[in-house]
Amino acid sequence: MAAHTEEQFSTFMRQLKVTNRTLSFYSDFNKIQRSVHKIELHLNALNYLLNKDDLEQAVLDLWDENPKIFDVLDILIAVRSTKKEPCLYKEIESWAYHTTAELAQSKEGVLQFLRETGLANLFQSGKITNLVDYVFGVETGLDSNARKNRSGKIMEDTISKIFAQNGIQAKEQVNSKKYPAISRVLGKDKKVFDFAIELPNITYLIEVNFYCGGGSKLNEVARSYTDIAPKINRVPGFEFVWITDGIGWNDAKNKLEEAFAAIPSIYNLSTISEFINKLK
Repeated sequence: MAAHTEEQFSTFMRQLKVTNRTLSFYSDFNKIQRSVHKIELHLNALNYLLNKDDLEQAVLDLWDENPKIFDVLDILIAVRSTKKEPCLYKEIESWAYHTTAELAQSKEGVLQFLRETGLANLFQSGKITNLVDYVFGVETGLDSNARKNRSGKIMEDTISKIFAQNGIQAKEQVNSKKYPAISRVLGKDKKVFDFAIELPNITYLIEVNFYCGGGSKLNEVARSYTDIAPKINRVPGFEFVWITDGIGWNDAKNKLEEAFAAIPSIYNLSTISEFINKLK
């Protein structure tokens, strides 16, 4: 027997929210400032290269002063220095490659990096006046890649506040290994649950997410929860709960419907009050 009716699923879909994003969602300026601050001394030193007619000689002078200054070159082309981005040598026919970070390990490599990325021309154009400000802009752009994670974090914070406002004690980021019986039924599928609510007779293991847009991840999430929920629910004293929302589910409606039929405890932001009442 299905856990929910088609009518209940239709209602659930109509209730999905367009977004959970506030204006603070778009850029984490505190994190951006911390990232820039870590390399600010090096960037200020690299300012020496700006507007130099003889850029090559300026690079050699700076190298002789402190070659470590050039370790931050990657961020100037919006690449994290930890990423070790591979790129082909100029002679593409050889298909030999190095990483952008490796180029910073020699004077010749630094000069090649500046010439072939176009930074040399940019530095001499007069359009860049301060590399600290320039990198702040680069970091702001890179921070947009973290938005998909922030949407889920906002949802977790929202649910955490709802629990707190209703006097419900919920543990956060709980590893399945904490419950040996759950570990056994999940086997290799070890999980860290967003929340766990431990009551005298039952423990609720809760996953929370919000999707503004579609994508293959939604199908994977629905498929995964459809698989693990029955395993958890078969263990006496445990129940799997999924709280999700967002119109992104319109693009993965079929997989969500399968999950809706298999998982008794699925809630969205409109129906979470039902779960709260159940807890009380």
